[in-house]
Amino acid sequence: MIPQRLPGSSCIIEQSCDQYDASPENFSLAFPELDQQLQPLPPCHDSKESMQVYKQHCKIAEEYHEVKKEIALLEERKKELIARLEQVEKESMDAAQLAKEYAELTEENRTLKLAQTQCVEQLEKLRIQYQKRQGSS
Repeated sequence: MIPQRLPGSSCIIEQSCDQYDASPENFSLAFPELDQQLQPLPPCHDSKESMQVYKQHCKIAEEYHEVKKEIALLEERKKELIARLEQVEKESMDAAQLAKEYAELTEENRTLKLAQTQCVEQLEKLRIQYQKRQGSS
């Protein structure tokens, strides 16, 4: 670890701070997804409290990043579920329409069978009448 002095500061930092790189050139790059005002501030090397705050801030920034990733994944899953729900609703409406059409066709079929039976009976009566006329002539 190479001690470095921050520009315009009396604080000295080390090149790396445990798992967090505390070098000045890496402060803005450490958490690029964070807004500038949320970026961890460089710690003062000679202040144990400053280093602890910096490490805690880095840990919170990592947790924030993980939560944002999880939110993005959950939003993607939400979109998938909404699309699936819309598909199921469409299929449900299609099924309801098919059930209605089936009921209508079943009723029409029943009516046509009744009409066919009546026509067959009427035809049979007409044959009998015709045969009686043929037989009586």
